[in-house]
Amino acid sequence: MDHSTHPSVVPSEADVPLLPPQPKSMRDTGLEPALLVELAAKVLFGGGKTHLPVLATRLRLSINVLRELLDFMVAEHLAEVAWRGETDLDVQYQLTGAGRERAAAWLERCPYTGPAPVPLEAYRAMLQRQSAQLAPVSAADVAAEFADDCMPPQVRQLAGAALHAHRSLLLYGPPGSGKTTLARRLGRLLHGTVAVPYAVAVGQEIVVVHDAAVHQAPVVPARTMADRRSTDTRWVTCSRPVLHLGAELAADALDLRHDPFGGCYHAPAHVKAAGGLLIVDDLGRQRMPAAELLGRFTQALDTGADQLALQGGHQFAVPFDATMVFITNQAPQAVLDPSSLRRIGYKVYVGPIGAAAYRALFRQQCHAFGMAADETALAYLIEELHRGSGQPLLAGSPRAILARIAEFAAFLEQPAVLSPATIDQAWSSMFAGTGLLLTADIETSLFERIE
Repeated sequence: MDHSTHPSVVPSEADVPLLPPQPKSMRDTGLEPALLVELAAKVLFGGGKTHLPVLATRLRLSINVLRELLDFMVAEHLAEVAWRGETDLDVQYQLTGAGRERAAAWLERCPYTGPAPVPLEAYRAMLQRQSAQLAPVSAADVAAEFADDCMPPQVRQLAGAALHAHRSLLLYGPPGSGKTTLARRLGRLLHGTVAVPYAVAVGQEIVVVHDAAVHQAPVVPARTMADRRSTDTRWVTCSRPVLHLGAELAADALDLRHDPFGGCYHAPAHVKAAGGLLIVDDLGRQRMPAAELLGRFTQALDTGADQLALQGGHQFAVPFDATMVFITNQAPQAVLDPSSLRRIGYKVYVGPIGAAAYRALFRQQCHAFGMAADETALAYLIEELHRGSGQPLLAGSPRAILARIAEFAAFLEQPAVLSPATIDQAWSSMFAGTGLLLTADIETSLFERIE
């Protein structure tokens, strides 16, 4: 969502948000008893005789809640104690015949057997609290993150200001200018952590939010892990997410996806990115028009809330709390109308870099690839190939060229060496019809390497 200013509340305790306290009873979970019974019965149906700690791990419910729940199921003749050891935890439960019949019917209706969800209201409250906890990005943060970067200072400053204001951002410029790399590095400026539920209950339906590919575990101090026993394990602490979408993005990816085999819904990308960064790359190349794509987020950006719909038409709102970065290789006016462009907070052109910055970046990449930086070869690349062909000095070129040199060397089972000949070979593989023709001397050198 776009704000002219950002709340000044700075998270304490090393930016780790406080997770909800551990529920002590079924009532504390905020869920209907019928839903808890159904979830437990389905897990017991698949596991047979099941230890109490195993149930706690599967359902992400505390031992106290499970004892109350299982006592209720025993009283209702749905479950029974299959075995009891010497401790209160060393006990196994199993379904009765009646319980198995009920569980089979529940599984046929809804196969979901994952962690117990959190109530929708609890999820909304957590998102709003975490939005206030997001520390503003400062100029010092940007300077520290991009200390070794060769991007023009005005590009970094504009992009950093967009994150500071929590506004949407459009990065545009030619292919290979480093827009995507810049966007991903911006994600590192979002400090702190967020609490993500495994799933959310919306009426009788379950929406899975946690995605292991998106929600990465942070480096958590040992004391925080020890405190985990006192918190609600239906939530997990994650680094602020950075989710990258490309040209494959379609309209249906922005809505809830029903999974009939899993018996649940899966949250769309912008919900998974809550509290973090959502990057939409290749704007204008998606299967839906760019203006329509942006329009999908217009109301959410303006109001800070998004409307989602279940099958059958039931709609519910969730806070929209992802900072959006759009990337395009095309001119902004070619993909978006004036009204759509106005709705994007910051527009930043990412173009060619200067010769000095290009040389510095090339030397950095040589070090990364383990190649010695040959100044003669670098001068040949800039003076002869770039200037001779009119190809601009783009931030993505050094890595692309050196990657090809390494690939050719590996193919020939030889060490990767930087020279005018290897640069020319890499160049010709990159720019169809635009590279310089190999000279006879360079051709001879290349064939000698092959022999």
